[in-house]
Amino acid sequence: MHISDTPRSFPRVQVGKVPFDVAEPNEAIRAIVQSADEHTPLPVRLSNAFCVALASQDADYEKLLQGPGLNFADGAPVVAAMRFHSDLTKKPSRVRGPSLFRLSLESTEDTGLRHFFLGTTEETLSKLVAKIEEDYPKLKIAGTYSPPFGPLDENFYSECMARIESTSPDIVWVALGTPKQDFAAARLSELSSCPCVGVGAAFDFVAGTVTEAPEWIQNSYLEWLYRLFSEPKRLWRRYLFGNVQFIRSVFKEGRNRG
Repeated sequence: MHISDTPRSFPRVQVGKVPFDVAEPNEAIRAIVQSADEHTPLPVRLSNAFCVALASQDADYEKLLQGPGLNFADGAPVVAAMRFHSDLTKKPSRVRGPSLFRLSLESTEDTGLRHFFLGTTEETLSKLVAKIEEDYPKLKIAGTYSPPFGPLDENFYSECMARIESTSPDIVWVALGTPKQDFAAARLSELSSCPCVGVGAAFDFVAGTVTEAPEWIQNSYLEWLYRLFSEPKRLWRRYLFGNVQFIRSVFKEGRNRG
């Protein structure tokens, strides 16, 4: 199906210092596809409790999340905070990054829209493309690029744009980890006039290089715990310290607004 004709403005609810857009996953996809159809820039962030914690401590990241683009709630704790602070008739819901990624591929398979995958490793990208070609055989893959590890400097953007412009994609998916992917998506969207979506571990989950939590855990408040036990060395500091800072930021900003 072709998804279009949906505005890219949604009601917003503040969680900590981050304004979150209230949308269902299908509405989020329609906003991304509308941007692709119109060839207009649209940075999209799938933000979780860690992002809220970072924004409370990093002024540059706070400014980014409060700037142009959409912030969808990728995390049950964020959705719970949105519902607690919101008096909207529409109930805030989760827009989970990996699920949004899969649903976007499925929804655009027959539209002719061209997808570009940027980030992670060459091995993961190769497995990702193979899996997508198996599951969504009609999907148009414009290209892939695994940038070398390093700062987000002019060389990074120059090389990324050379790859993007040479393949003329309609949607760019970015998997560089938080917060790097959010800064990169904002700049690349501006340079390419494409929607650029930061999707974190979605590439690894779809490619099968990282084990994804069972659906019942995804629908609970415990997916972060599953990921912590899956990758403790990489994620322990993010979740243990980040969750404390998230709670602190939510209550502090809530008191300030009250």
